[in-house]
Amino acid sequence: QLVESGGGLVQAGGSLRLSCAASGGTFSGYAVGWFRQAPGKEREFVAAIRWFGGNTLHADSVKGRFSISKDSAKNTVSLQMNSLRPEDTAVYYCAVGRGIVSSWYREDMWGYWGQGTLVTVSS
Repeated sequence: QLVESGGGLVQAGGSLRLSCAASGGTFSGYAVGWFRQAPGKEREFVAAIRWFGGNTLHADSVKGRFSISKDSAKNTVSLQMNSLRPEDTAVYYCAVGRGIVSSWYREDMWGYWGQGTLVTVSS
């Protein structure tokens, strides 16, 4: 079970840090990703990290503002979100899967999903 935390309400320009934990399991051997779904829009890829090796990938829309990282001791993956914009408002989902980096944009690559955490950025 994936458990997300850290969502909330923040003003534009502010920061939030989301975390994803694997309850009763481990991320070993997997990639861990973040997707988001804004109201009335399709779910989109945000960022992902490979647990072994630490390869990361960020969507162009968040490059330079968001950063994904892992904490091996806590078995968590975090998404640090800076310089937030109103258009970043969405439900953010954590996902786990296997696959090569080039497939990380695809939703069908990810086999396990969390329930999501809401991020609201006010203008």
